[in-house]
Amino acid sequence: MLRSDHRDSKTLRSVQIEAGFSQYAEGSVLIKMGNTHVLCNASILEKVPPFLKDRAQGWVTAEYGMLPRATHTRSDREAARGKQTGRTQEIQRLIGRSLRAVFDLAALGERTIHIDCDVLQADGGTRCASITGAWIAAALAVNHLLENDVIDTNPLKDHVAAVSVGMKDGNALLDLNYEEDSSCDADVNIVMNGAMQFVEIQGTSEGRCFDRSELNVLLDYAQHGITELIALQKQALADQGIHY
Repeated sequence: MLRSDHRDSKTLRSVQIEAGFSQYAEGSVLIKMGNTHVLCNASILEKVPPFLKDRAQGWVTAEYGMLPRATHTRSDREAARGKQTGRTQEIQRLIGRSLRAVFDLAALGERTIHIDCDVLQADGGTRCASITGAWIAAALAVNHLLENDVIDTNPLKDHVAAVSVGMKDGNALLDLNYEEDSSCDADVNIVMNGAMQFVEIQGTSEGRCFDRSELNVLLDYAQHGITELIALQKQALADQGIHY
């Protein structure tokens, strides 16, 4: 199936990763997946949430937001509304869970890596791009701790990346853009680690129900895409002289 952006069904959108994008954050990356652009900044805080105080472990968490003109029409900043939407809360929890799945929090010590994922431009797959970029930002922050002898053991155990897949008109598609995502029959977001184990699967039927055989194809497509994304993560870090 030839898609509107001329990709075949099993091809990622063009991925560009600019590590060290922000001057002040301990870890920073601008990730572009097609026309979805997300800035991920990782900050190291020498404290943990109250529920972890004196438990000899750290924490990794995330915040997610979309800028007012990230989409076709302007939306108000959530801060101006006085509260976050349920979607925003759900996505930032997903990002945090995905990252913690590959961290040894005890090795991090009693500190927090706080990652801010800001969507500059949205064209589908913002949560998946955020997870993939957030891992790079976290890895850069961890390298900052190691280089400054703050910690002596790398707490980052593996890669983590995410991609969307879906069914449209009976065809499996990898890395949906907004046009595809808004009209697909089934939409599945998949998070995996470097060992190709599942961290999280979020799937729903939106146009018609899908069967087990179709899900198996979607999982295969996702694994193919995430393998490519992890290779790109490794290259982005290697360009900074960091090897995982």
